[in-house]
Amino acid sequence: MKGLAFLTAFLWCSSAAQDGPIRAFVVPHSHMDVGWVYTVKESMHAYAANVYSSVTEELSRDARRRFIAVEQEFFRLWWETAATDTHQRQVRQLVKEGRLEFVLGGQVMHDEAVTDLDDQILQLTEGHGFLYETFGVRPRFSWHVDPFGASATTPVLFALAGFHAHLISRVDYDLKDSLQRDKRLQFVWRGSPSLRDQQQEIFTHVMDQFSYCSPSHLAFSNSSGFYWNGVVVFPDPPADSVYPNMSLPVTEATVQAYAQTMVDNIKLRGAWFRTDHVLWPWGCDKQFYNASIQFSNMDPLMDYINHHSQELGVTVQYATLREYFHAVHQSGLSWDVRGNEDFLPYSTEPNQAWTGFYASRNVLKGLARGASSLLRAAEALFVRYRVSLPDGPVANDWALARLRALRWAVSEVQHHDGITGTEAPRVEQMYQQHLHQAARGVEEVVAALLPLPHRGPGPAPHGQERGPNEATEQHVIVYNPLAWNITTVVNVTVTFPMATVFDDEGRPAAAQIQRSAQPALTYDLFVAVTLGGLQHRKYLLRLSRTPCGPGSSCGATYAPAGVRFEARGPGPAQETGRRLLPVLNDCHTLMFDQDTNLLHSITDRLGNRTVLVSQEFWEYRANGDVGAGPISDNYVFTAVAPAVRAHRAVRMEILPGRVVTEVRQTFYREEGDADAAFSITTRVPASFAGGPPCGVLEQRYSLGPLELNTEVVLRTATALRTNRTLVTDGNGYQMMRREHRDFPNNTVARNFYPMVRAAYIEDDRSRLVLLSERAHGVSSQASGQLEVMLHRRLWNNLPWNRGYNLTLNDSSLVQPVLWLALSSLAASPRLHQRGAVELQNRPLVVAIDQPQKRGESQSNEPPNAERPRSGRGEASGGGVPVRPVVLPPNLHLLSLSIPGWNYSSQHARHLLHLDSGPGLRPQPDYERVLMRIMHLFEEGEDPEFSKPVSVDLKEVLLGVGEVRAVEERSLTGTWDVQELDRWTWNTHPGPADEGPCGPPLEGFNVTIAPKEIRTFFVHFRTSGL
Repeated sequence: MKGLAFLTAFLWCSSAAQDGPIRAFVVPHSHMDVGWVYTVKESMHAYAANVYSSVTEELSRDARRRFIAVEQEFFRLWWETAATDTHQRQVRQLVKEGRLEFVLGGQVMHDEAVTDLDDQILQLTEGHGFLYETFGVRPRFSWHVDPFGASATTPVLFALAGFHAHLISRVDYDLKDSLQRDKRLQFVWRGSPSLRDQQQEIFTHVMDQFSYCSPSHLAFSNSSGFYWNGVVVFPDPPADSVYPNMSLPVTEATVQAYAQTMVDNIKLRGAWFRTDHVLWPWGCDKQFYNASIQFSNMDPLMDYINHHSQELGVTVQYATLREYFHAVHQSGLSWDVRGNEDFLPYSTEPNQAWTGFYASRNVLKGLARGASSLLRAAEALFVRYRVSLPDGPVANDWALARLRALRWAVSEVQHHDGITGTEAPRVEQMYQQHLHQAARGVEEVVAALLPLPHRGPGPAPHGQERGPNEATEQHVIVYNPLAWNITTVVNVTVTFPMATVFDDEGRPAAAQIQRSAQPALTYDLFVAVTLGGLQHRKYLLRLSRTPCGPGSSCGATYAPAGVRFEARGPGPAQETGRRLLPVLNDCHTLMFDQDTNLLHSITDRLGNRTVLVSQEFWEYRANGDVGAGPISDNYVFTAVAPAVRAHRAVRMEILPGRVVTEVRQTFYREEGDADAAFSITTRVPASFAGGPPCGVLEQRYSLGPLELNTEVVLRTATALRTNRTLVTDGNGYQMMRREHRDFPNNTVARNFYPMVRAAYIEDDRSRLVLLSERAHGVSSQASGQLEVMLHRRLWNNLPWNRGYNLTLNDSSLVQPVLWLALSSLAASPRLHQRGAVELQNRPLVVAIDQPQKRGESQSNEPPNAERPRSGRGEASGGGVPVRPVVLPPNLHLLSLSIPGWNYSSQHARHLLHLDSGPGLRPQPDYERVLMRIMHLFEEGEDPEFSKPVSVDLKEVLLGVGEVRAVEERSLTGTWDVQELDRWTWNTHPGPADEGPCGPPLEGFNVTIAPKEIRTFFVHFRTSGL
């Protein structure tokens, strides 16, 4: 009966559409990939600059014309390097008239599967900051037409940014078919199960089967339709402006055929939607570089259709997204509700599951996330420095320019053909070059903001005399970028076999030194550190060429003695489990089987349960011949056969330590191989007074170069009864339950999902969690099993792939890190919610000098800046550290930065200022600090940590400075939250029961409810004010 009631309501709502001609909204656009097969520089030269120049000119010639601009990286580059003064005046007028509309407004159209929440927000904020500063514009609509699947996190973020409506396209082919058939391509999406409807719900439009491109087939022509400027040419535009595949011009002889083609397509699309308003995107990839020829053909075609609208049953008009969605909103219909569901994974046909890109180009994925973590740490350091020393020796402009360069590099790689690994090799090189170059600049900023070591008078290491030149010394600073107090272990790579470590008060620090697992002649120095929130401490390393005896201590440093085990093969099941070797701490006992050198079981000592657990490398063999069947490539994973074990022998070495115990397993493809194909290094934190928490185990993997056409997974098999169900994170924001599904074809590939930060399996007692510092593909192909795809190397003979060099012949060595934990269901949420954040934001270890004899001097100044001798950070020598910045354990400081964009608390005044004349480029705003705080837990996830929590922002931020004012803003900072005034949509069923919601900011006090992200501008009282 429930289904019948729903159907009746649906039919009643469907009949609410008005009678009369279909009203088509023709939305001109150009899909401009920030990467993919051409670099940004190549694209700007070949077509992107011409798009904005010619569109601006053509829109200014006819008031009927419209255009939407999406990716801000291209627009900003054009605005700053190519636009003439006339162009800029025209753009300002067009924007004011609403005929040139900025939609989405981010630097790029970001991927939704493998991007992290932090980076999605960053790239959106950078684009919105530029638009607001330059035009006073605040985008209200998304245009996410090309990401490969849609996440439930994205609509939440877009709602928090102030969007009225969300537009997507790429969803599973069979799901799109059913949505079209049932006229359910439009709905209200509530992506979070914890947030109140009014905070997060957003009207969502799924594009039909034609997606974002105009129909290309013309029955009366061999050329593509509606693309009168043809196909772009690289590297240089043709001198005669004649491009390949230019559509037939609209003339008296062709206009009727064109009109009938367009009208038929509009009517076909109209049958899939509930209103008589049809969104008709006009454009496609790399279009409108000659807007003159485009509009000069479309104008008479649209005039013809409108002149014959009575007989054709269609009217057409140029439109922006605002105009289309406003008409839909005004229809007053009641819409279905989609809850906490995403559209992942994405398939285009039965044997084309776009799940391969979850793991493509693992090195780039790791580099992008590492750069993001560095940026986040540096941003908070700059805030602290700028508040305490506004006129200090580090130039504000110098620091902001370097921070902004890394913001843009991290934003750029979030493009849906960037971090996905689906780009051509030279474009990957562009991303890597931009990330490396910008990261080096930010490392200079970090070095400048941190205090220099003092080799003069100061506390001597306890129990030692300081004689001149008696030891080689090096100083490192360890910075905690989290707003939590932490105790953890950091690893400093040194080239000396022995080191003793002293903190900034001269006290010895617990340390452990051992030869590195890597072939290079280096040593891993593990140091136990305790840091307050947003604090850094300086450590002195006393280095020596004389090693400490194996299994002994030299001062507070321990040198473990390793135990090696000969190579073993997998062996029959009945011969395993007889000789087990324990490695344990207070939380876990790991049993390793001496007959296989593999992990045998893990005991959760706190939960008092032992679970059989094994870990091995398996591989899927890919087909590279399109004539022989389905292939795998950058995008697509196709399992043509079950996975096979990728090794025949395993060696093991155990180094029992007093800071960490390390288990090194090396895997060989054949028993007689000299070189390992794969390795796992498991680090078990030791349990000692003042030591780090023992709840997670760190695992580092090494694999590559792979054999050609192999896709390697880490298979963790357990005795947990999970029914092949797993849970994965959505962009680091929320956890999504994934039940195994069977398909007629390609079941293995279609059950892989993106793991950005976390995945777990569980039964009725225990949960096995994996946390990641970069994105991977993950699946559960059997009960109790987790497969993480770590690396892919592919080649195929598909002409399209070969033509664009998209075969993914990735011969790199990859070294990802996972944290593993086995715990009870009750203990797990605290472990994995906070652990995922801690892994992403590990302490920053900065070597601020090179090893040298005591008394030698060394200069390490960054260019064009003088380093501060001391800041308002931690005092040098034996001084007392300043007050830490500490949030409650269920709140996370998502952002603390100085954006530099000219936001305004008085929007009307900002618009008046812009209208008074562009003038010179505005100076950066250094007074406005942007802060975001996120509640990590879902409603009902934990009995204590899922509760709303109140904080006094003035009190919390005393460690940074004295807060004089706080404003609550939209996600990207452009709106006062009290002025958002987002459209509301009628829904069936109506609004859900409202859960807890943090009340508005009151003075400096804020209450944050589960899964809320609250954004603020914080104004500090600086020196001289």
